[in-house]
Amino acid sequence: MKNIIYMFIVFVTILSCNSQEPKQFSEAALNDTFTTLEGNQITVKSILEKHKGKTIVIDIWASWCGDCIKGMPKVKALQNQFKEVSYLFFSLDRGEDAWKRGIKKYNVKGEHYFMQNAKKCDFADFVNISWIPRYMVVNKAGEIVVFNVIEANDNKLIEALKN
Repeated sequence: MKNIIYMFIVFVTILSCNSQEPKQFSEAALNDTFTTLEGNQITVKSILEKHKGKTIVIDIWASWCGDCIKGMPKVKALQNQFKEVSYLFFSLDRGEDAWKRGIKKYNVKGEHYFMQNAKKCDFADFVNISWIPRYMVVNKAGEIVVFNVIEANDNKLIEALKN
């Protein structure tokens, strides 16, 4: 009998968990501010609005991250295949100088933003960064269609870009 009750509790817990990935950014995430290459502050909302009506790939990375660097050729291949897509790079580097050096060193093409509070900010809380690189896709309608993949050649990501 104890096993049946235990199994019932596990089953109910699994069913009640909201495993759905969000389709929209939270207000707190949208109002978070990052630093531009020019040193200005900009909200995530403003960054996304600049690309309204376009498909967007968000790459959360850092120049000290080995997996991020190993993944850069896959990102570049993606950029060559899907040239009409906007590529946004959100950096978790430890400082602005390291961030800027990393962009040059690895010849990272796209728009760059520095997450000055790294994982301790509303945007990071919303996306729940557990690993980098981390890729997201926002479709032309502004919906998050890929919330969490860690490879730039992930089938989910590529299929989202084809649509």
